[in-house]
Amino acid sequence: MPSPLFADRSAQPPEPGAVDALITRTRRLRGDVDAVRRDAVAGEDGPHHRWQRALCDLAVHQLDDLGAHLGQLKAGLPDERAVDSSAAYAPPPGPDAPRSPGSLLSRVGSAEWDLLTDEVHWSEELFRIFGRPRQTGPLSLDELPSLVFAEDQPLLQAMVTECLIDGKPIDGEFRIVRSDGRVRTVHMTGEPVLDDTGGTASMWAVLRDVSELRRSERAVRESRDSLHQHQRIAHAERRAAVELQEAVLPPWRGSLRFAHEGPAPLDVAALYLPAASTGLIGGDWYDALTLPDGDALLTVGDLTGHGVAATSSMAMLLGALRGMAVAGIRPGALMGHLNQLLETAAQPALGSALCCRYDPTARTLSWAQAGHPAPLLFRAGEGRALSRPDGMLLGATGGAVYEEAETPLLPGDLLLLHTDGLARSGGTPDDTTGRDRLLALAPRLATARDAQECVRAVVAEFGDGPRADDACVMAVRVGGGS
Repeated sequence: MPSPLFADRSAQPPEPGAVDALITRTRRLRGDVDAVRRDAVAGEDGPHHRWQRALCDLAVHQLDDLGAHLGQLKAGLPDERAVDSSAAYAPPPGPDAPRSPGSLLSRVGSAEWDLLTDEVHWSEELFRIFGRPRQTGPLSLDELPSLVFAEDQPLLQAMVTECLIDGKPIDGEFRIVRSDGRVRTVHMTGEPVLDDTGGTASMWAVLRDVSELRRSERAVRESRDSLHQHQRIAHAERRAAVELQEAVLPPWRGSLRFAHEGPAPLDVAALYLPAASTGLIGGDWYDALTLPDGDALLTVGDLTGHGVAATSSMAMLLGALRGMAVAGIRPGALMGHLNQLLETAAQPALGSALCCRYDPTARTLSWAQAGHPAPLLFRAGEGRALSRPDGMLLGATGGAVYEEAETPLLPGDLLLLHTDGLARSGGTPDDTTGRDRLLALAPRLATARDAQECVRAVVAEFGDGPRADDACVMAVRVGGGS
């Protein structure tokens, strides 16, 4: 009884038009996936991109296999002179043409073992898969395990025994070691061929070299596991950064009154806004503190970076700032000390900061800045940015000098302090679009009942859109009579 593998299937050919259409669609899809794979290769080399590239490689291998099968379906069963010449995308090469180890033409072979005559038939492709010269002859079922990994031999022997004795089809994989030392993974499917009495006369099988496919699947699994591990680490780091930030920033929410014993107390409210695009916690801070002499400390700032490193540096800097302010150090000198601290820190960073000291008796604001947006002063329904005293970024250079400015305030005045992530417009450093949008809020801020409502108005204008960086905003309203 002839093997189903070598039987004449021309009696029921597939519809040529339908198969051609499938081949065309497979080619097109394969090209599209290959283009996506090239883009992924040219991208960044993070865990997410490695996972994308591995998936693309796997998809390409599977589409190549699909194209090969469709090509066989279109051509019909090849005769014994050209068994398994399954070229889906190109005509078969000549007999002397080189074939790459990973090409489709070397990945599918066939075999038949005749139990009555002990004859064995291997296709040309199967010799290539096993790395055996044709003149050495095919391997019998007893000889086949000699090339199989020791741990895979029981599986192969069980499959062959169940096929020959119980008539069960074969479907399994095992690894072989070729004569050149290369290890290949082979997927074997087959069935017994029965004689007229129902006994097993022979066994046929199709063997596919699935090494590249399994390698791609393994790469997908490994890259996916790496991506999940990266995500778990990122989640843990973000949680630690959030907890550290919550421990350092002021615990108060809503409006609070500062310097309330003086004739012009302050109504203060502030808010931290995380980055909308990354979800990472940065080094932005805000703080308001009543000092021992009755003055009020008002500060906002921003350190470069995100995550635990940025928040830990922020915690160190804010702690030093509070301590020096309580000790009576003025804003300009205080900035100089912060610059020295950041410059000599074990973890180098740059930062911008605004440090203000408010005297409720004199109603004056003494302040210094380090590469930071100036406070915005809103008075009588109009707003303007205060003139910045000189001061470069913290940590940029040693021995920097920070000038100090003094601004008189009136009852009803509103100060808006913010980090540059709030109103950054994405243009040049001199672009004032964001600042102009803040100043345009003057009529709305003039009618706000308290500092908290002023913060809500700013968030309504800037808080809903995507931000590339986190930000802080603080509203400070001066109370008291005229």
